[in-house]
Amino acid sequence: MKLSLGFSPCPNDTFIFDALIHHKIDTEGLEFEVFYDDVETLNQKAFRGELDITKLSYHAFAYVADKYVLLDSGSALGYGVGPMLICKGDEDKLREKLSEPNSTVKIGIPGKYTTANFLLGLAFPNAKNKVELVFSDIENAVLEGRVDVGLIIHENRFT
Repeated sequence: MKLSLGFSPCPNDTFIFDALIHHKIDTEGLEFEVFYDDVETLNQKAFRGELDITKLSYHAFAYVADKYVLLDSGSALGYGVGPMLICKGDEDKLREKLSEPNSTVKIGIPGKYTTANFLLGLAFPNAKNKVELVFSDIENAVLEGRVDVGLIIHENRFT
C-alpha cells in the first residue's frame, strides 16, 4: 500500500521521517509518496484532505481533528523554541504599537493557521495587519522593509 506523506524540509521533520521513508525500519510493506512543503501549505492540504499523513500546525489540527489522528511522536512544539518576533527597529516601541487598539504595525506571518499566528493573536490581540509569507521569506521582508515585524518559526528561528 502506498500512502501520501507531507512534511517540511526543516531538519526536525527530515530527521523524524528519515528512517520511515528510506526503509531503515520495517514499514511492513507500506510505501510513501513524499511531498515537501512549508507548514502553511501542509495545513491547507490537510484542510482539503489531500494527504494520508502530514505534518501540520497544532492550530490547524483543531480544524481537522475529525479527519486526522495526532501521532504520539514527532512534535516540534516546546519551551524555548517557539515562535519569535523579529524587527529592525526599537523592540520596545514596536511592542507598544502592537498593543495599541487597531495597531497598524505590518507583521509578516508564516500562515494564518500556524500555531505561531495563533499565539501571536493571544499575545497581541490588536495586531491585525498581517501579511502571509512563506516562512523562509519573512526575514528578508523585515530587512527590506516590506513588513515592520516578522513572526518566525522553528524552521528559521536559529538562523
